[in-house]
Amino acid sequence: MRAIEITQPGKPEVLQLCERPQPELKAGEVLIKVHAAGINRPDVLQRQGHYPVPAGASDLPGLEVAGEIVGGELGDSGFKKGDMVCALVQGGGYAEYCAAPLAQCLPMPEGLSAVEAASLPETFFTVWTNVFDRAGLKEGETLLVQGGTSGIGVTAIQLATAMGHRVFATAGSDDKARACEELGAERGINYRSEDFVEVVKSLTGGKGVDVVLDMVAGDYVAREIDCLADDGRIALIALLGGAKANVDLGQVLRRRLSISGSTLRPRPVAFKAAIAQQLREHVWPLFAAGKIKPVIYKTFPLAQAAEAHALMESSTHVGKIVLQVV
Repeated sequence: MRAIEITQPGKPEVLQLCERPQPELKAGEVLIKVHAAGINRPDVLQRQGHYPVPAGASDLPGLEVAGEIVGGELGDSGFKKGDMVCALVQGGGYAEYCAAPLAQCLPMPEGLSAVEAASLPETFFTVWTNVFDRAGLKEGETLLVQGGTSGIGVTAIQLATAMGHRVFATAGSDDKARACEELGAERGINYRSEDFVEVVKSLTGGKGVDVVLDMVAGDYVAREIDCLADDGRIALIALLGGAKANVDLGQVLRRRLSISGSTLRPRPVAFKAAIAQQLREHVWPLFAAGKIKPVIYKTFPLAQAAEAHALMESSTHVGKIVLQVV
C-alpha cells in the first residue's frame, strides 16, 4: 500500500510517500480501506520529533480516518464488511489501509462525505472527554475556547452551542473572530488586539466563565484563572504557549478552581470505546438534525502531506485540513 512516512524528525518535507505492507490486525481490530485522513496538530509534533509513538502503534502519522471496512472480525458490533465508518486510531492514518480498534469506529454520519467524516474523530473525542467529561460543563454554564478556528476550536464551539451553552472564543484576527461567531460563538475575541479576560468579564457581568478549553497553556493559565467563575475549571489539552506557568494558587483555593490536563492518544481502547458510545448517543444525532457540521478548510491528495502540514503550521486555516486518499 502507499503510505506517508516520517523519514526523520524535521520540517514538512521529511514526509515522504512510500510503499508499506498492509497492517496486520490485532485482536479487536478491523482493516479500513482509507478514503480520507484528517490532519491534526499532534501529527505535526510527531513529525518534529516531539510526540513519541505509543508502544505497539504504527510509526506512520495519522490519528483519524474515514473509509470502508474490508477486514477483521465484526462479531455483534452491528457493522459489516463494506460499511463506511470513521475511526480514531493511534497512528497509521496516512495510508491506503489502516488498522483501527472496532470499538473506536463510528458509522459515517448520513449525508457526509468521507472527507467530512475523516475530520471528526480526533476533535470530537477530545472535546467530549475534556469539556463534558473531565471539566463537566453543565446546563446553564459558559465556555471559553482558546483557538476557536482550529479543528478543536471549531468542534468545541459548535458542540457546546448546539447543547445550549454560551460560548466565547479567541482567535488571531478580526476575520477569524467573526468566523467563530458564524460557528455559534456569542463573541469572538481577537487576542492580538483585545484582552480576553476583560471581554469575558464584561460579557458575564463580572462573573467569568465556568469552563476554559485551553490548548495554549504558558502565561495564558494565570489569565484564565482571572476570568474563571467561582468553581470554574480549566481543561488543558496542549502546550502551544509553553509548559511552565506562574499561577495564583490562592485564587485556586479561595474560589475552588480546578485545572485538569489530558492527552488522548495513549489512553486504552476501553476508555476510547466509552467515548465513542457517548458520541454515538449524544452527538451523532446532531449531525442528522443539522445542528453541527464539519468545517473543511482544504483537502490535499495523500502524496501532498508535506504541503498539508505546512498549511497546518501557518495557522491561516479555519477548520480542518484533510488528506484525500481515494
